[in-house]
Amino acid sequence: MTPPQRGSSVPENATAPARAMRLGVAGPVGTGKSSLIATLCRALSGELRLGVITNDIYTDEDARFLRSAGVLDPERIRPVETGACPHTAIRDDVTANLLAAEDLEADFGPLDLVIIESGGDNLTATFSPALVDAQVFVLDVAGGGDVVRKGGPGIARADLLVINKTDLGVHVGVDVKRMMREGRNVRQGAPVVALSRHDEASIRMLTDWVRDTLAHYRTGEHTPVDPGPMAPHFHAGQDGEEPHLHTHAHGQDPAHAGQSA
Repeated sequence: MTPPQRGSSVPENATAPARAMRLGVAGPVGTGKSSLIATLCRALSGELRLGVITNDIYTDEDARFLRSAGVLDPERIRPVETGACPHTAIRDDVTANLLAAEDLEADFGPLDLVIIESGGDNLTATFSPALVDAQVFVLDVAGGGDVVRKGGPGIARADLLVINKTDLGVHVGVDVKRMMREGRNVRQGAPVVALSRHDEASIRMLTDWVRDTLAHYRTGEHTPVDPGPMAPHFHAGQDGEEPHLHTHAHGQDPAHAGQSA
């Protein structure tokens, strides 16, 4: 699986990076971000040198979960207590996470991949490209089949969208195939993975994407992309109008931008 924004050849001025690739994992509360990271660590720790950083507001609960799962040397899993909105520490002031990543590499380097988990936020949360080189946005079927249509920068423009816990779809009345189809439409063909930790084929799709992205990063071909604060999304029609899809320019007030869409 090749990320669509990558080129087919290495640019002439590309240089190999001097540090591990940093992969951000964001998404709303309860979508299974920690579980996804545990799955990645189980699948990749035998071939890649990994480190993990977790973000919580006032606790180190996610770090403790991953340590107790035994997926990695506990010292390679570092918590960051943000003390504020989770979005702040991954986008607005990324200092604490940058220092944690640098400390991990100083203690255990060279590393191949540092995975940084956002604290549970909402559909607006994305990582700053100053912090991560690539980012995954995680939804889950238990959050509702319509959540993909609600849009947001992570859903539309993260490097990868994961629709998680697909094995629960039948139990919560969600059409997983429809969620996938709508995800591909919103992302205009950018990668979407339907994931269940009980489905080895879906895990291979996820790990193949990580390997491919890491390979592009190592050659200097990968360029971090900022998903930005706004993304294409639907507004319900008013006065008999049909619902319509539109975008807002970056920095434009969405309350007024929609008036001319």
